[in-house]
Amino acid sequence: MILAAGRGERMRPLSDTLPKPLLKVAGKPLIVHHIERLVRAGISELVINHAWLGDKIERALGDGGTFNAHIRYSAERQALETAGGIKQALPLLGAEEFLLVNGDIWCDFDFSAWLTKPLNGDLARLLLVDNLPQKPAGDFTLVNDRVKHKKSEPSNNLTYAGIALFSPTMFNELAAQKAPLLPLFNAAIDTNSLAGTYYSGDWLDVGTPERLQELRKRVEA
Repeated sequence: MILAAGRGERMRPLSDTLPKPLLKVAGKPLIVHHIERLVRAGISELVINHAWLGDKIERALGDGGTFNAHIRYSAERQALETAGGIKQALPLLGAEEFLLVNGDIWCDFDFSAWLTKPLNGDLARLLLVDNLPQKPAGDFTLVNDRVKHKKSEPSNNLTYAGIALFSPTMFNELAAQKAPLLPLFNAAIDTNSLAGTYYSGDWLDVGTPERLQELRKRVEA
């Protein structure tokens, strides 16, 4: 599942007329870079949620055939936040574990690395990266392969990269409504059922026009 429903307030004015995942890097929309990486990894059955200007996303990507993929869409009348959007899309995702990717990040992670690593009873596995200057406190800490609550000392913490492997059972108790992911992550930590992988490769939260321009310069160079 690729998340593409956000309004992109920090990306305005660029996101006023175009959904953030359709902003281009090296001649391709951000979301197309994700789709191509997923297909190269052997993942071709995709679900994309959308809300803000979602019709433009569907027109740009179609049924996915151009990318050797099959895309289905989960349209939201209003953005349901991450957990709410996933809950609504579960009938499309099915009963098996599924990969989740934020549509507004840049990352060269090899998705195939997780295809042979099932959760084995965990509710989710998060990809964690080093903290960025705009978020020095991070989100969590990682002890061996267990995600734990973040520490008061930021140097011990890591940032959630917006890439995760989920068991659908993580959302069993969640009502179909607007809801964030963090409470579910915290509950999974409390039951020691949240795994994590540290990633030191190329990753960027493409959240502002300045960071988009930075990424364009870096990739196109």
